[in-house]
Amino acid sequence: MENDNKKPAPIDLGKIFKTLWKKKKYFFIILPIVFILSCVYIFSKPRFYKTEMKLAPELNNNKSLGGSLGSIASSFGFDLDKLQGSDAITPLLYPELMEDNGFVYSLWNIPVADKADTLHTTYYDYLAKYQKYAWWEPTTEAIKQFFSKEETGVPGTGKSGSSGFNPYKLTKKQNDVTDAIKGKIKISFDKKTYVITVSVTDQDPVICKTLADTVAKKLQRFITEYRTSKARIDVVHYQKLSDKAMAEYTAIRDKYVRFADANTDVILESVKAKLEDMENDMQLKYNTYTTVQTQLQLAKAKVQEQTPAFTIIKGAEVPIKPAGPKRMLFLLAMMIVSTLVISGWILIKGS
Repeated sequence: MENDNKKPAPIDLGKIFKTLWKKKKYFFIILPIVFILSCVYIFSKPRFYKTEMKLAPELNNNKSLGGSLGSIASSFGFDLDKLQGSDAITPLLYPELMEDNGFVYSLWNIPVADKADTLHTTYYDYLAKYQKYAWWEPTTEAIKQFFSKEETGVPGTGKSGSSGFNPYKLTKKQNDVTDAIKGKIKISFDKKTYVITVSVTDQDPVICKTLADTVAKKLQRFITEYRTSKARIDVVHYQKLSDKAMAEYTAIRDKYVRFADANTDVILESVKAKLEDMENDMQLKYNTYTTVQTQLQLAKAKVQEQTPAFTIIKGAEVPIKPAGPKRMLFLLAMMIVSTLVISGWILIKGS
């Protein structure tokens, strides 16, 4: 019985090369055009820089998750004891802060200065007025704005110029700047090393470093405020109780002193009894005050205890070389892709 399975014919590279060589004029015409258009495109794109800062926060380790679950997790590089404490907001959620308009809004009024030290403005105005674009992008944006009605507002103060600005109700321009900030700043958390990385890209290297430092500080402040929020509420509560207890003790003490001075030479038992009652009341008020003061000091100590420490593993530096766009790689990729497309078109057409 004959075998009907046929082996695929081997690829004849020599024949392919001859076919392409006969049509070499397409390469000589199209490739220079692609090269010129690619150069126009890639050299029109403004260059940008990138820097990053790495810091390790002190993690809350109140709960210990042992047993087989902890062993399985540790085998994959996770430490449940550190990632699942009593905190509702774990380090895994820190990167989500850049999705919050309220957190991004806090970056609007950061003072920035460029590398040449000729521009001094806020980060919002820098993104809104001083960004560089490819030559075709302003035209495209102007066309979009022509066909859309943009709501006007005052950045940082709200539409009416009042102090009640709502970062969750922005104009189109403000929303565009907010989205631009979200695209330039990235916060990441390493589950194995517990290191937070703040990465910033920008067209100016000095502003790039300024933003990385500022975001890291704001992140530290956010974490600290969250970790100490309960303890700080307790401090305010006990401070009010302490002030009230002190006022009551002072009032009864002054009343006792005035009554005692007015009845210095009086030997009536009723007067002595009243003085004794007032003295006992004053002592009770003083005991209440000292008790509340003790609670207040404990609450203040709790704030200090809950305040996390941060270790800067890698500080942000002013980048020297731009991170992109990679012009030479882009041109090389475009030439390779164009060559493959032309070759495929010739071979398909000639088959």
